[in-house]
Amino acid sequence: MIKKSIFREYDIRGIVDQELNEQSVKLIGYYLGLEVKKRTNEKPYVVIGYDARTHSPLLFEYLTSGFNKAGVKVLGIGLVATGVNYFASYQEFNGIRPNASVMITGSHNPSEYNGFKITINNKPFFADDIYKLGDEIIKNQDLKIEDHKQYEKINAKALYINYMVNEFKDLKGFDVPFAIDCGNGVANTVLCEILDKLELNYEGLYCKPDGTFPNHHPDPSVEENLKDLQEVLKGDAKFGFAYDGDADRIAFLTKKYNVKGDILALLFAKTMKNPIVVGEVKCTQVMYDLINEMGKAIMYKTGHSNLKVKLKEVNAHLAAEVSGHIFFNDRFFGFDDAVYVTFRILELLKNGMNIDKEIEKLPKTYSTEEIKVKTTEDEKFALVNKIKELLENPPATFPKIVDIIDVDGVRINFRHGWGLVRASNTTPVLVTRFESTDEKTAVEYEEEVNKLIQQAKDELSNTSN
Repeated sequence: MIKKSIFREYDIRGIVDQELNEQSVKLIGYYLGLEVKKRTNEKPYVVIGYDARTHSPLLFEYLTSGFNKAGVKVLGIGLVATGVNYFASYQEFNGIRPNASVMITGSHNPSEYNGFKITINNKPFFADDIYKLGDEIIKNQDLKIEDHKQYEKINAKALYINYMVNEFKDLKGFDVPFAIDCGNGVANTVLCEILDKLELNYEGLYCKPDGTFPNHHPDPSVEENLKDLQEVLKGDAKFGFAYDGDADRIAFLTKKYNVKGDILALLFAKTMKNPIVVGEVKCTQVMYDLINEMGKAIMYKTGHSNLKVKLKEVNAHLAAEVSGHIFFNDRFFGFDDAVYVTFRILELLKNGMNIDKEIEKLPKTYSTEEIKVKTTEDEKFALVNKIKELLENPPATFPKIVDIIDVDGVRINFRHGWGLVRASNTTPVLVTRFESTDEKTAVEYEEEVNKLIQQAKDELSNTSN
């Protein structure tokens, strides 16, 4: 039985053998192949790469069999970072330009998980497209697909490395010491070779891809996973870079600060003329305010697929998520690639930006981390709608509301900060975050919004009873 739950907002993801197995993955390849044909031409090609998980090569074989049955030829690029997979879909190989891409990756999930990130015609295949694909597969889940593992092997990594070395040739010989932590993910399928060709002064941690992740979990948004890198920064290294399992997300550390994605976006914007930047609803108000003084900042939905689409729609220079997905449309292709972002940060440093001082010049705010409130898949969106309804006539104790932004959940702007409540698109939780000019007020906002969430839960419960 194929589970509907593996077809998610931004990708297809599940536990290997239980949810992603020979039957389900072959069907994903076949029905996705039919969709590629429908949207492209009579002789389409899909480029497929995979991460370091032990089961990724086997899923590649299953997926290839499905695509071949659908009449879509497979270009295999092997073990790569997600950025290399996206990059390959913009290139030409022996006169062939891919029409679609699939990255086989479990990203930062535990090692038993795997999944597929998909583009067609260089546009994310997500949300309703994935849900409709899932419905079609579940309806035809008994269809048997024979093995057909034939594919054309192409060397996208060499093309990517040459591109990066040429693009960042001005960095050659930059001798400030820094450290990288690849977390045994796939960043170093290309990263160290580029660093070496540019003769940069770095120390590498856990650079060998290993899908069992023996040293720490490959999620740099979790502070615990940065401990070893922070230890190295106590020595000569002045900066640190860490990557998630498929290397589309970055963490950047100085000796003093863990610089989040929204602050990185602000630093990049400072080097651009009339910058246009897309941020998600979780980004600090400081980023929006300061970029609006230089150019234009646009608030949009959380999620890498959402931001990629919006970035192209408004022709922005870049987009960013707090978690470290950074998308450059300026001098690049508009997708999230942590390896590429590494070199854009190194450019800032080589060009003389003192990042600690830049951070210390910013208006002082206190922000909470993401706080997750457990609920159910069925209830989470209904809760957000109920909260919107309650905000039309909030309790007397509720802080004064300046305005409400509902592009993704509810971002409530108060006099001294803001609070966010949104339904996660991937898990059965509400995600909340709070920011204010001081910690006490941020805590007050958190307490009052939590009361409102509880009131919404109670009212929904009473209605259902």
